[in-house]
Amino acid sequence: MFLIDSHCHLDRLNYKFIHQDIEDVLNKSYLNYVKKFLTISTSIKNFYQIHQLFKQYHNIFYSCGIHPLNCSEELYELYNQKNYFDQIKKLSNIQNVIAIGETGLDYYHSSKNKKIQQNFFREHIRMAIKLKKPIIVHSRNATNDTINILKEEKAEKCKGVLHSFNENFNFASQLLELGFYISFSGIITFKNSIELCNTIKKIPLERLLIETDSPYLSPVPYRGKENQPAYLLNIAKTISIIKQINIKTLAQITNNNFFHLFQL
Repeated sequence: MFLIDSHCHLDRLNYKFIHQDIEDVLNKSYLNYVKKFLTISTSIKNFYQIHQLFKQYHNIFYSCGIHPLNCSEELYELYNQKNYFDQIKKLSNIQNVIAIGETGLDYYHSSKNKKIQQNFFREHIRMAIKLKKPIIVHSRNATNDTINILKEEKAEKCKGVLHSFNENFNFASQLLELGFYISFSGIITFKNSIELCNTIKKIPLERLLIETDSPYLSPVPYRGKENQPAYLLNIAKTISIIKQINIKTLAQITNNNFFHLFQL
C-alpha cells in the first residue's frame, strides 16, 4: 500500500526546528506509506523556489499558478496579466508540472479585490484548457462565484480538483457534474465536521482525492501542530471509516484517481 498527498506545500515546512531537510520529511512520509507528492505553487516566484528545491526528486510533482490571495501582488510585480500567463505557459512544459493552480477565489481573507481574483481565475481556466492540464481550485466564502465561473469558462474541458473541500453537498454535486474531483484534508477528522462527513459519504469513490495541505490543517491528533505529508495516513484512516472500506482499497482508488486526473 502507498498513499499520494495530492496537495501540499513542501517548501513551507519548518526546516529549522521540526525537520532536518526534505529527506527527513520524505523518510517520515515513507514510514506512513506516503510516497508521492504534489507540491503546490502559489506564485511565479514560489514556483521557481519549489522547483529549485525539489527538482531532483522524481516522486514530487508540481503545479504552476497563483493563489487568489497573491493576485494583486503578482499583478504589480509582472505589470500585467499577459506577462504572468506567458510565464505559466513556459513553466508548464517543465518535467513533472502536472497541473495549473492553485487558483480560485478567497473572499474570506480578501474581499476588496474580488474582480482581480475573478479575472485571474478565468485566465487560469482558459490556460488550463489550452495546455490540456487539470486545474487546482481554492474556494473560500465564494461558492456561488466559483461554480459560476467554472461553468461560464467551460472548465469541464480541462477538469480539475476542488482542494481541501469544506462545503455542502449541493456545491459538491455541481463540481461533480463538471467532471471535477473533490479532495479532502485534515478537516475531515475534526469533531465539528459532521456535515462534511455526511457529504463525503455521498461523494463517489472514483472522484475522491486526499491531501494534507501541509503545513496547514493538521488532522487529529496533531491539531495545533505543524502538518506534514506523513499525517496523510490519519486522514486516510478517517475517510476509510466514514466510507466503510478497507484503507488499502481506499489507497488504491485514490491513487488511480490521481493518476487519471493528472494524466500520469
